[in-house]
Amino acid sequence: MTAARFAYFVVLAGMRTGSNLLEEYLSAMPGLVSYGELFNPHFFGKPKVDEMFGIAMAERDRDPIRVIEAMRMKGGGLPGFRLFYDHDPRVIDHVLRDEGAAKIVLTRRPLDSYVSLKIARKTGQWWLGDLSSARSAKVAFDAGEYADFVNTLSAYQDRIRHTLQTTGQTAFHLDYAELSDPDVVSGLGRYLGARAEPDTEQVRAKVQNPRPVEDRLSNPSEADAALRSLAAHDVGYIPSHEPERGPGLRMFHVCETTPLIYMPIRGAGADPVPDWLRQLDPAQGVLSGLTQKDMRKWMRQHPSHRSFTVLRHPLARAYDAFCRFILPADEEGYADIRAALVARYGVDLPDNGSGPDWTLARHRQAFLGFLNFLEGNLGGQTSLRVDHSWASQEAFLSAIARFAVPDRVMREETAARELAELADLVGCTGSPVFGGGFAAQHPFPLSDVQTDDIAKACAAAYRRDYVFFGFERWSEGQAA
Repeated sequence: MTAARFAYFVVLAGMRTGSNLLEEYLSAMPGLVSYGELFNPHFFGKPKVDEMFGIAMAERDRDPIRVIEAMRMKGGGLPGFRLFYDHDPRVIDHVLRDEGAAKIVLTRRPLDSYVSLKIARKTGQWWLGDLSSARSAKVAFDAGEYADFVNTLSAYQDRIRHTLQTTGQTAFHLDYAELSDPDVVSGLGRYLGARAEPDTEQVRAKVQNPRPVEDRLSNPSEADAALRSLAAHDVGYIPSHEPERGPGLRMFHVCETTPLIYMPIRGAGADPVPDWLRQLDPAQGVLSGLTQKDMRKWMRQHPSHRSFTVLRHPLARAYDAFCRFILPADEEGYADIRAALVARYGVDLPDNGSGPDWTLARHRQAFLGFLNFLEGNLGGQTSLRVDHSWASQEAFLSAIARFAVPDRVMREETAARELAELADLVGCTGSPVFGGGFAAQHPFPLSDVQTDDIAKACAAAYRRDYVFFGFERWSEGQAA
């Protein structure tokens, strides 16, 4: 079925699956309009609304299909609504069999939905526009309650799948994590026949609970044991809410003659590796800014090539980003973020950059505030961009690996030794000494700035980096 034949769309989902965010994306696409939960038993489309399209709730409940027809007649583009498993079963049956309905099946890990639902009920917060207004709470996992939740959800998804199969229809399937992928969202727009890309300025909904499930439960051990018995052991899953990135090919560096490829993880500090490559190469030539075609050509011409990248401790990267881009008052590209940190997130930054009156105590407190902001920023809870200067290294490395997996992932503190070993491996004897020096200029050494609170805040913001790369608390020995 082509998009032009759709009379309306329906988002088939459940509570706490990201349907609010998806609806905002859909409504931000020219030619599409979404009317919320039209068949929620407690309201009409949105909370505290009891009439739409000139139809009252009592009339809706007597003849729900009439509401769909009224919505279609309203005009102004392709209309649609969200439909959950606890909404009117007559409507669910109708839309599943209606080939004129474009079906979007939105799913999420059941455990995440379950815990998010309990938190929303406890805090009363069902929608979040920004980290600054986020409410948090811990809830108790109940094995019987969770089993009922999963069974209800599975029955709904089985019903959708079976009806689509027996009627020969297809749907657009979307996972919660894919809502942060602009290419997937754009593809959904094309499926529905939207006239243009979504206007992201209209999308205000943010991730409400970005932390791992175990941090949101008051009884994670009991939950873990219960999930093991249910063959659903996933309490320790660490979600990622960062936007996907490209591999950054134009940032790669290759030697003209020596078969080495440097695949940098972008950050805020200095990068001494390209200069080391230049000294190493007999022709003293290092190429960058290459296209994918150029890179593959170089690889074919250097069949014995080796590729590598360098990891830095998350605290060192975050501190460089803070000192280089946030602390100064004259970084135009970060002016909006700096202003938001002061006005919305309570970060005490100097009006004119760090001067003689900028004390170590104020510096520590400002950096701690920045790290707390990063936890929300990387967790999808702010409207501000996840800048490459402080994005997680796991996100960068995953993006690089989509082009080619590096042969070696080095650490900043061991880079000198490992680079010498790599040079020997490709036949370069007497390689130059690697001087290191990744760090940016700082008003105070990180060793003086770090406190227990700062170490904990960094670990919370960069949970995936700490877990996947085995980072522990930063020490001076982890600087090159």
